[in-house]
Amino acid sequence: MENLRSRLTFGSKVEDVKLRKRKSQLYSKEEESLLRSGVLRVAVFCVAFRLINCLLVQTSFVPDEYWQSLEVSHRMVFKYPLREALTGIRGFSYPLLFAFLYKLLHFINYDSVHLLIWLPRILQSLLAAFADVKFFFLLQMLENQDVARWTFFCHMCSWFTWFCCTRTLTNSTEATLTCLALFYFPLPRSKTHSSKKYLALVALAVIIRPTAVIVWFPLLMYHFWQEDNKLRLITHNYIPTGTLAVVISTAIDCFFYEKWTPVQFNFLKFNIFHSVADFYGSHPWHWYLTQGFAVVIGPHLPLFLHGCTLAFRRYKILLAAVVWTIAVYSLLPHKEFRFIYPVLPFCMVFCGISLAHLKSWRRPAAAILLVANLVPALYTGLIHQRGTLDVMSHLQTLCDVGNISTTRPQLDVLFLMPCHSTPFYSHVHCPMKMRFLECPPDLGEEAYVDEADSFYKEPLLWLRTSLSHKSSLPTHLIMFDVLEKEISVFLEGNNFVRTAEIFHTHFPEGRVGRSIFIYERH
Repeated sequence: MENLRSRLTFGSKVEDVKLRKRKSQLYSKEEESLLRSGVLRVAVFCVAFRLINCLLVQTSFVPDEYWQSLEVSHRMVFKYPLREALTGIRGFSYPLLFAFLYKLLHFINYDSVHLLIWLPRILQSLLAAFADVKFFFLLQMLENQDVARWTFFCHMCSWFTWFCCTRTLTNSTEATLTCLALFYFPLPRSKTHSSKKYLALVALAVIIRPTAVIVWFPLLMYHFWQEDNKLRLITHNYIPTGTLAVVISTAIDCFFYEKWTPVQFNFLKFNIFHSVADFYGSHPWHWYLTQGFAVVIGPHLPLFLHGCTLAFRRYKILLAAVVWTIAVYSLLPHKEFRFIYPVLPFCMVFCGISLAHLKSWRRPAAAILLVANLVPALYTGLIHQRGTLDVMSHLQTLCDVGNISTTRPQLDVLFLMPCHSTPFYSHVHCPMKMRFLECPPDLGEEAYVDEADSFYKEPLLWLRTSLSHKSSLPTHLIMFDVLEKEISVFLEGNNFVRTAEIFHTHFPEGRVGRSIFIYERH
């Protein structure tokens, strides 16, 4: 009986072990399969969403979207003339990304103007989608599934993110890299911490836009404070990563400038210490507090304030980074909405926690939030300030006709608009002659002249002086409607006839009008 009992017991144990092992293998495979399918679904959704986002943003925002990226890239590859002076305060690392794309298109003989315009933006969209995916899975680690989903919802329906993230702006790439770096940053409860990865991404952000240091300074100090082996962090991570980034970016800039040019140092020197940025406008110190931040975060503001009261202690470092960034930028006279865009993902963490906390009210609140963001997103993406891009499409058609016709004179276009109002050769990709009113930053040069200001002081006198001979007259003049009356005598006297009117904005201001007029000389 004892032998029989021992055999029965032994057999039972073996059977139990086998069953448990099989069950464990089955569940692990199922979990792995579900995980992969979940990642795939999120990735497909993000890519599709950002590509649609890209196609539905057809307006202009600021000149840097083209003049500090695509125009430089186009000149690097196709050698078209570019009157804009390269002053040594902007690096070539970011334009180099699009220059590789342009070079590839040129090599395979597919450098059509449409591809030159849209492929860089599609690339920017894919980078934004990758950051969206990382942001979602970071939230799943930090919070429960419910909070992660609502936070991701807040992030994806942000009107300002929709408006900016697919543009070829250094601020857009800075925000994308900041979001990616956050995935590897040592936040509490994070399981993906990697000092080397997040510091590499931060270094890349600083190379592209040196002011990324402002956003990351409190985060770097937090990491240093939390780290047990501080000396190793400095010697094995901070110093090697920073040194490598500076060496690589300086080598790139020196190669293209063809002289010693420390761009990061020059950028900080001229924009912060010498206040060159003030040349492009200044605002009161409280502008970000009273206007800027409210516009950027938009309808999410009540949720953000509520979320700060709920998760202040848990994510105090993210809140500190937001407050610090706004405070530092408030001290600088020149202010723009896009400067604080990189902290928007930090704010969405608090918004998602607030929305999840509303429980029975969260679905109605989410519906209101979606509609409240959808209206400004579509309006600013499809209608507001679209004329400066549409006029370049019109010029492209003129270029096609001019290339076919042998009787028409060579196209010579003069933009009588605030400088850098439109893109340039990157959006026509045609060897027509184009000129615009220049306004280079005042770097303390004795012979400094702001051509745009000189023109707008006395437009008629400037035209009669600068275009005194018939041979110097352009074939086309492009201007905002507010200028037409002031120079009507010049237009009539030189046989210029309006051939097109293109809508630009419902909110004209100063030198910028509601519509853009195209005049052709007959």
